[in-house]
Amino acid sequence: MNFEDIKNKVLKLINFNHSNKTKIYVTISLSWIILIGYLTWWNGLKGIALDKSFNWDEWFWFGLIPALAPYLFYFIWRKKKDTSNKVNHFKE
Repeated sequence: MNFEDIKNKVLKLINFNHSNKTKIYVTISLSWIILIGYLTWWNGLKGIALDKSFNWDEWFWFGLIPALAPYLFYFIWRKKKDTSNKVNHFKE
C-alpha cells in the first residue's frame, strides 16, 4: 500500500457525510482527551515532586481509554450487515 492509497482512504473518511450524532460523540471524546491532557500537565507542574514532566501513563489511563472505550464497545456490539448475498471467493 503506497502513500497515495492511504491519502485517498483518509480523505474519503474525512469527507464522508457524518451525522450530527457522530460529530457530537467525536467532539466529546476529543474534548475529554484534551481536558485530561491539560489536567495531567497542570498536575505535573504543581506537584511537590522534583520531576515536573508530563505523566503519560496517567493521561493514557484517564484520558485515552475512557474516550475510546465507547467506540470499541460499539464496534463489538453493532448489528452486522447482511452479507448473505455477497459472493464468497474462497469457497471450494
